[in-house]
Amino acid sequence: MASVNTISLDKLARLIGTPKCPVLIDVQTDEDFAAEPRLIPGALRRPWQAVTDWAHEFSGQTAVVICQKGLKLSQGVAAWLRHEGIPADSLEGGALGWVQAGLPTVPAVKLPPRDALGRTVWVTRSRPKVDRIACPWLIRRFVDPHAVFLFVTPSDVPGVAERFGAAPFDIEGDGVFWSHRGEKCTFDVMVEELGLATEPLLHLARIVRGADTARPDLAPEAPGLLAASLGLSRMYADDLEQLDAGMALYDAFYRWCRDATDETHNWPVKKRGS
Repeated sequence: MASVNTISLDKLARLIGTPKCPVLIDVQTDEDFAAEPRLIPGALRRPWQAVTDWAHEFSGQTAVVICQKGLKLSQGVAAWLRHEGIPADSLEGGALGWVQAGLPTVPAVKLPPRDALGRTVWVTRSRPKVDRIACPWLIRRFVDPHAVFLFVTPSDVPGVAERFGAAPFDIEGDGVFWSHRGEKCTFDVMVEELGLATEPLLHLARIVRGADTARPDLAPEAPGLLAASLGLSRMYADDLEQLDAGMALYDAFYRWCRDATDETHNWPVKKRGS
């Protein structure tokens, strides 16, 4: 059981990937992080010694602070955040305990450079349907909650990527890392490359692949995801509004994959004569 002002590994693992996940702040020293340059999914790096300078960024949110072992650095930073009026806990066992528990981590080397505000920036084709909503959902829920997504004319994706320091995704082209590979769609590639190959996300990836590549045989839920995705694309002319609506759709599919695949629902039938 976690002590006061700490959160257990199991509890945090259940929160990650959901809309209710607190902001995760990694305050490991540069030396400690360099020894294992991987992030707990969704975590942001901040220097522990500058907490008074960046604490205001998280006003109005709750936070979990992560250091290497869950001791003095995370405890101290969490206390400072609480002093600033930000509810904050330290992760029990820290990043080292997370890894030892076999929980997923995101390799920092795979992430694109961040902008001046610390956000990753991504660019893809406009008028998204399946992959181009699924991938932003994955990034915002498991990689960078503040990620920026630019939807532009397909021919302009390479130029926008170069000029604005954005990572292109789900588009064909030489040197595009985040795209289809063989039978795998971009969502599949991101799940694997970002170290997120948990059973629920692999299950969701099969559904996304089936919907995105006209393979309804891959998962019985794929046609439903395709229908909902095409419906959203007709409901919203603005790509970012469609993304906002699509976040809830993928939240629901993820929670089904994680928690409800064995649950059924039947209309209650009264027995004759009752």
